[in-house]
Amino acid sequence: MRVKKQKRHRRAVTFYKACFGFREPFKIFCDGTFVNHVVNNGITPDTALQNILGARVKLFVTRCVLAELKSIDKFEALNAAKNLCIVARCRHDRPKSAEYCITEVIGENNPEHFFVATQDADLRASLQKIPGVPVIFALRNALFLEQPSSFQRQFAKSSEEERLHMTDLEYNMLKQMEKRRLSDGNSSVASEEKIDDVSQAQIIKKNKSDVKDKVRFKRKKAKGPNPLSVLKKKKKPVVTNDKQLNNDEGSVKKKRKRKRRKTSHKEDVVVEGIHQ
Repeated sequence: MRVKKQKRHRRAVTFYKACFGFREPFKIFCDGTFVNHVVNNGITPDTALQNILGARVKLFVTRCVLAELKSIDKFEALNAAKNLCIVARCRHDRPKSAEYCITEVIGENNPEHFFVATQDADLRASLQKIPGVPVIFALRNALFLEQPSSFQRQFAKSSEEERLHMTDLEYNMLKQMEKRRLSDGNSSVASEEKIDDVSQAQIIKKNKSDVKDKVRFKRKKAKGPNPLSVLKKKKKPVVTNDKQLNNDEGSVKKKRKRKRRKTSHKEDVVVEGIHQ
């Protein structure tokens, strides 16, 4: 049940936003009956209204509504209205009834885009006959947004059709613009014809070689080499032995191998005889 209720409220809010230009944060015009019901049932109006509308809200009352609450000794509701709501200006020097004040502020087409929160059934029925006035009411400890009436839906449909079609004033303005354009064009027809004759003669004098009868495709030009292939090769570091490095520095000399002297057979015999 709660999901269906949220869907209905969402559709109604979308309708008023699309057809009548309602924008966030939504402005809620509260009367004394609604504030009194909310206080008696322990409802926090700002959070409850945000939940059903799905957007931020601002609550408004007028001095006439506050005066009505004071006259019927609803001091708790009066304090709540002063603390939670913004006091909007009305043109009444002397306090009027809340119903009369609300209908006068709303006017014929609700230019301030107010949501009206009230428990008065007669006031709700009268507001349903005004285009673009969404109505909110409370039932026990829950708030409800009334669906757009058939009159409001028909008004939105007819206004959309009017926007799609041209008005009589726009049609007359368009006719006048066409007449001016034709009158200005007749004076410049002769000069335009002369210019066209000269341009055609210049085109005929051109050589056939200049005329491009066939579509010419762009030839692919040779591109440069791959930049990576043009890079210079890096020289590899020369690895040398430690001995060669030391020789270059002159610190260590190479060791020469001593060659053994070769002796003949006769000398070996003499040596052996001496030893004997």
